[in-house]
Amino acid sequence: MRVWILAKEKNFKSYENRRFQEEAEKMGIELQLVAPEEFDIIVTREGRSLFFNGSPSDLPDCLIPRMGAGTTYFALAVIRHLEKLGVFVLNSSQSIEAAKDKLATLQILAANNIPIPKTMLAKFPLNVDIVEKEFNYPLIVKTVSGSHGKGVFLCENRAQLEDLLGLLEISKDPKVNLIIQEFVSSSKGRDIRVFVVGGRAIGAMLRKAKGEKFKANFSSGGEVSPFNLNPAVEWLAVESAKLLGLDIAGVDVLFNGDSYMVCEVNSSPGFEGFEKATGINVPKVIFDYVRVRLGIS
Repeated sequence: MRVWILAKEKNFKSYENRRFQEEAEKMGIELQLVAPEEFDIIVTREGRSLFFNGSPSDLPDCLIPRMGAGTTYFALAVIRHLEKLGVFVLNSSQSIEAAKDKLATLQILAANNIPIPKTMLAKFPLNVDIVEKEFNYPLIVKTVSGSHGKGVFLCENRAQLEDLLGLLEISKDPKVNLIIQEFVSSSKGRDIRVFVVGGRAIGAMLRKAKGEKFKANFSSGGEVSPFNLNPAVEWLAVESAKLLGLDIAGVDVLFNGDSYMVCEVNSSPGFEGFEKATGINVPKVIFDYVRVRLGIS
């Protein structure tokens, strides 16, 4: 079996990519890390051509995109092109595009009665009176696209909100959009990350922020431990991944009193903290799933 992992070249040596390489070698899988800029795409009426580093290339059996929220237009075009050429892709270009936009994700989930935090798309200049009518402090301000807890801010009062938005309005890239989200106090500094592969929740971990921090991400210094999946959390995670069309997903679930709500769904979840907390071999699970889908024993 031949597998390509599509990633940014600077991330070729990340924990996740090194783990994929380790398991591929153990399982006899031919694995290659490729970057979007190494490809050239030509589309004609007669067919679709793909060049890798300037030359035609044999296609892989499977492509695993690992760029998540950082997936560019060009990377999406490469993924779509390989899909059209018949390569099995985990995840699809359409599902990645939906998941990288946090507002689009929440719109899809809300339309299908998945509980989510109340969320508002920010525009500039922001009418703070409308925000205060719809939300209570503290509240969360997020970039529409982001991962690893980056681009997430907590505002305790109106003055903090106005200062933050003023700064962001002056310095912001016009392509960067913001959302305002209710702060779920019962989940302060903690959440649940559920890892879904092929429509199955393979495990979950509890993430806790250190000290007074409100971000529980492992990459932000949060502590991780195993979480015993219950039917409610498992259903929310699996259904959310299904609604977004994701074969591989990291679903972030918040505690909401005696119930739960889905905060985010990631198409390229990191799993260093997950493997540490659960002992589950994530690359092996993914490769086993690919073999099943391709009918390879």
